[in-house]
Amino acid sequence: MDHEGQSMSASYEDQWLLGSSESKPKGVDNLSRSRGLSDPGNKEKKTVINSASIATSSKAIKRISGGIGAGGVGPSSGGVGSSPSSRVKPSTEGGLGKDKKQLTETISASPPKSSKRQSPGGNALFVQTAATTMMTSANSTGKKSMKEMTKAERRALQERQRAEKAARSSPNTAASKKAPQTNENVTPTPSEKAGSNTSGQFETIPVTKKSNVSGGISKGTNTASAPKEIHPAVLVLGLQFAEYKICGANARCIATLTAFKKVIQDYKTPNNTTLSRHLQTHLSAQINYLKNARPMSVSMGNAIRHIKWEISTIGYDSSDNEAKELLCKKIDDFIRDRITVSDQMIVEHGLQKIQDGDVILTYARSSVVQELLLKAHAKGIKFRVIVIDSRPRLEGKKLLKCLTEAGINCTYAFLHAVGFVLRDVSKVFLGAHAFMSNGTLYSRVGTALVAMMAKDNHIPVIVCCETYKFTDRVQLDSFVMNEQGNPNELVNISTSITSKPGQLAGWLQQPDLKLLNLMYDLTPSQYITTVITEIGMIPCTSVPVVSLRQDFKRVQVSAVLQGTYDFFVFINKLKRTKGASST
Repeated sequence: MDHEGQSMSASYEDQWLLGSSESKPKGVDNLSRSRGLSDPGNKEKKTVINSASIATSSKAIKRISGGIGAGGVGPSSGGVGSSPSSRVKPSTEGGLGKDKKQLTETISASPPKSSKRQSPGGNALFVQTAATTMMTSANSTGKKSMKEMTKAERRALQERQRAEKAARSSPNTAASKKAPQTNENVTPTPSEKAGSNTSGQFETIPVTKKSNVSGGISKGTNTASAPKEIHPAVLVLGLQFAEYKICGANARCIATLTAFKKVIQDYKTPNNTTLSRHLQTHLSAQINYLKNARPMSVSMGNAIRHIKWEISTIGYDSSDNEAKELLCKKIDDFIRDRITVSDQMIVEHGLQKIQDGDVILTYARSSVVQELLLKAHAKGIKFRVIVIDSRPRLEGKKLLKCLTEAGINCTYAFLHAVGFVLRDVSKVFLGAHAFMSNGTLYSRVGTALVAMMAKDNHIPVIVCCETYKFTDRVQLDSFVMNEQGNPNELVNISTSITSKPGQLAGWLQQPDLKLLNLMYDLTPSQYITTVITEIGMIPCTSVPVVSLRQDFKRVQVSAVLQGTYDFFVFINKLKRTKGASST
């Protein structure tokens, strides 16, 4: 019986079975692609049988050869042949070479009876299927399927897979901790070179315990990770805030407004938007960076709120240069009117409370109180000053140095000695970080202790504060809102510039020890005699009245501006309506 399959010699089949690229029939790709046995995107892909893996799997060879002899691929199933002569006997001594020869001879000698003419692709399909089955059986030897596993084995497999997934997703910290420290000059082994992601460079990263030892808030001091829209002036200011190089409510507020003035001068309005709308978004990124460096003070919040309000009042018909010049002028006016001139007015009102022979006690350092004492000494008033200070900031040293250089008689003591020195004090002057709406004073931690002891000794407590530090927020204790400083500052027990670690130097290695370094505390209104502001001397109960009055003025101006804008919009609509009717 003539058939093209009979013309295939044993050597031809051997070359094809072993993966020769030159002897593969043309019909193999088309037929195998149509039945899903070949990759349709790669016509040159060949099936290469690994002889070593097939030789080690005698069970797979016996299963395939026995299936052929049993008629598993007979006429009923569309196989190669059904005659007894076409059965392939399993070989036990020739290995892969003998079984391969039997397979090729069977295919070439026994064509299917049901077809009159068949392309070489049919024989190729059988050999390729047999080879694929051999490889699959060889690779899956010794592994159980999910159906063959018990319930406990399936559960253990699922837990192992979850653990491997978690290990891949999370960083391998355990391995990094156990990694030995190696010298950088050590030559890596070939296996290390293969596993390293660097090009021929052996790198060892030492693992150290993270601690904020250097001081400041570390999350805001990294300028490399700052957004691109952050202005250089704001980057420098954030570093100064984090390292406490700029302290004091007035100093921080002036520095912030000066930096924002530079931001506005260098600002360029993007296309398809206006300055009054986009500038506030641009400033929000600068504000967030400063917040990350150090929590914002109440005075800074009020000043920024004033700038945003001034931006919202800019007309849409103003050019960018005019708007930026106007905003810079408003910032200068705020610094002059609400800070500089206000401090001068507070000093003038405070001079009325200082007389000859007074012994004035002050705590920490306040810029307004310092100007008041210097101005009183310049006027020839004879008085003495007791400066009370506390760790860890020791801000009173700066005040003490300034007063002694001016020739004022001073006494310096720490906070624990305030009960002893109060017997000679006639007045207490304190600075303020902010005043709450319920009349409580928010100032440097330790202020409440000084005010309470002075009030208990019937000594008047006078607070110097600008009205732009008033807030509508209500606070009853120091834990509702406060700023926490660097705990490592409590470790230093030195009273000089040179640090001297004490017994708390190893507190990071003690998990049960925590250091709390609060920056501010709250003084109730009943311990404060009067408040000196730029508008005069007022009691603590008048603080919310002044705050509401300032907000009411701002609302009035906003209403007038909004009414003017609405009036011009109405006039323009009326003009357009008349023009349309006339045409």
